[in-house]
Parts: sequence; C-alpha cells; structure tokens
Amino acid sequence: MLLNCAQPLPLLRHTDVPPRVIENFILTGYRFPNYSLRDCLLSAFRPTNETGNFWTHFLPVFIFLYYFVEVFGWDRAPDGSAPFFYPLWNYFIGVFCLLMASSMAHLLNSMSLVVREVCFFVDYGTISAYTVGSSLAYYYYIHPRAGIVEREGHNSSHMDSNHEPEEVLTSYAMPEFSMFFETFYIPCACVIAIMCVLSCCNTRQRWRKHRYMIRTLVFLFPFVISSTPVFYRLLTRSPYSTASSSFAASTALPSFFYRHCLWLLVSALFNISKIPERFAPGRFDIWGHSHQWFHCCTFLSILDELHMIKAEVRAILLNPDLLLPPSVLSRLPGPTIASTYGVMLFLQTTIISIIICFSWRANCVDKPQRDQEGVEHPKKYLKTQ
Repeated sequence: MLLNCAQPLPLLRHTDVPPRVIENFILTGYRFPNYSLRDCLLSAFRPTNETGNFWTHFLPVFIFLYYFVEVFGWDRAPDGSAPFFYPLWNYFIGVFCLLMASSMAHLLNSMSLVVREVCFFVDYGTISAYTVGSSLAYYYYIHPRAGIVEREGHNSSHMDSNHEPEEVLTSYAMPEFSMFFETFYIPCACVIAIMCVLSCCNTRQRWRKHRYMIRTLVFLFPFVISSTPVFYRLLTRSPYSTASSSFAASTALPSFFYRHCLWLLVSALFNISKIPERFAPGRFDIWGHSHQWFHCCTFLSILDELHMIKAEVRAILLNPDLLLPPSVLSRLPGPTIASTYGVMLFLQTTIISIIICFSWRANCVDKPQRDQEGVEHPKKYLKTQ
C-alpha cells in the first residue's frame, strides 16, 4: 500500500515550475517541489529529468565497494582495522558520502524549495570532504616519505654499501618540499575544502548566472593541492629498486593518474557546456543530458583514482625494505585516529556548520522570495493536488 504508484504525480514543463527549479535547456520531466518522501522515492522508478542523475551515482556505490574491498585480501596486508588502513577507510568514507549525497540530493530535492537547497548544500559539502579523504590517502600512500625507512648511521644490516641508502633517501626527499608535505599539506587541503563549500553554497543564492562555471572551477583548487604528492612522484624517480616487485606495481601510477585527470576534464566540459541538450533542447530531458554524463565521468575518475591508490598500497606491502607506518624507523609519522578520522571529523563538523547557516538563510531570509515564486505559479499547485 505504501508503494502504490498507480496514480503518480504529474510531471511538468519548465514553464510550470518555479525559476529556481529550472535547469538550462531541460524543458520537461520536472517534479513540482511539494512531493512527499514516498513520492520522491517512487520517482526513482519513473522517467523524470532527475531519474538518470540518481542512478548514475547510486549504482556506482556498489561498483566502488567491489573494487575497494579487494585490497584487504592481498598477501602481507594487515588486518582491515589496522592503523595502516586508516587513510584508506577515510578515503572510502569520502567517496561513499559523495556518491550517496549526490544521488539522494537528486532524488529528494522535490520535497520543497528549501529542502532542494539543503540537498545540494550537503552535496557540495560531501564533495569537499571527498577531496580531503583523497588527500589523506595520498599523504600516507603516495607521500614522498610514505613507508621509507629512515636509517641512522651506516651500519644497517639492510645496506648493500655505506652510502647507497643515504643517496636514495636524499635524492627522493627533496628538502625544499619537506616543509610543505609534512606541515602544510593536510591543513591546506582542509582550508581549501571549506572555501569550496562556502563558494558553491553561495552560487545557489547569488552568482547564479555563472553558477556551473564557478562550481566547476572552484574544485580545481583542491584537485591541485591534493594531487601535489602525485605531481612530485611524477617529477622524481621512484623510491623503489627497478628490480623489485614494488617498482612494477608502482609503475601503474602515471597511467591511472592521467586517466583520472582526463575523466575530470571531460566531466568539467559536460558540466559547463551543457552538451548535448544545448543543441537540442527538450530531446535529452530524461536520458542523456549533460549532468548524467558529468556523473558518469566523475565516477570513472574516482575509479581510476582508487586503482592508483591501490597500486601504491600494493607497492608498499610488497617491498621488504620499506616499513609500514607507524614505525620508529619511519620518518613519516604513521596514521593515527587523530590524524585521519580526527581530521575528517573536524572537517565534517565545520562543513555541517556551514550547511546549517546556509540552510537557515534559505529557510528564513529567502522564504518570502520563494513564497512569491509559489504564488506566481498557482497552476502547479493545482496539478499536484
């Protein structure tokens, strides 16, 4: 009885919904923003202009999970609850929240105009949290010192000569970058993530004319900062011996990263250009419009990023000359609850505070404007009663 959809609410044209609901070049398939929770859930199985947006980020959750759990079955992998995997779990939290928040935002945003705003505020917040989750994984698995043994003196039993280990460590850990990586990298990622949330939330209340371009370009900054360890690795020689299995595993990093960047670039082009619906308004209202392709490309970028991180995790696990943090011999401090989950908790708390502030404004400050939009569209209310 609860799922009875014999009489679904009618779908509307762009002329029958408030201006804030209208998407560029999408003419039909709109749900009026007074759906109940049940109506929203049932709309996932109806051809609306949000159906594809929901499924293109909901189904990828299971694909990501399938590839993610593979790492825990590898040889020499510690228990899944070990500190070594704290950064990887935080990365998982970031991706999972991003995909679920995005899919739920597209599914539930027709409950009211205010709920619509809140849904997408949460969406922007989870994107920012994902960038910090990526940064934590990069820091502990792709960081220039990740797993590198710091040997004091020249009498280590692992050394083939008195100077070889010193030469490898010095050439790989460039002193001019050590301060940034060890002190500023994670704080910078968090600060920029917070700035991104503020900027994107603002595009829903001002700067609306260029909102898609602003939202896309804003997330270029966390990408650049988060990817700094990868850029460093691409510009320096591998820390692994060319004859080792770790070196073979690590050689996959460039190809995965380049593909990750390619998918991000393509997704940005879809999000800004609004192709293909720009050239045929009304033809791609339900399936095939740019936001669905944007979702597909962003997930493919995440999948390649996951493969890149897994390749570096495997390289660390396979190399007998490296130590898994935490270790007294490792120069890079090992992951702890405070340095991983603590960072994400602080970030999420800050983001939630920002979302609450913008949601309050959407509900109180902008309410008269939204009420006026409803008055100017009386037919829409009648059609959905």
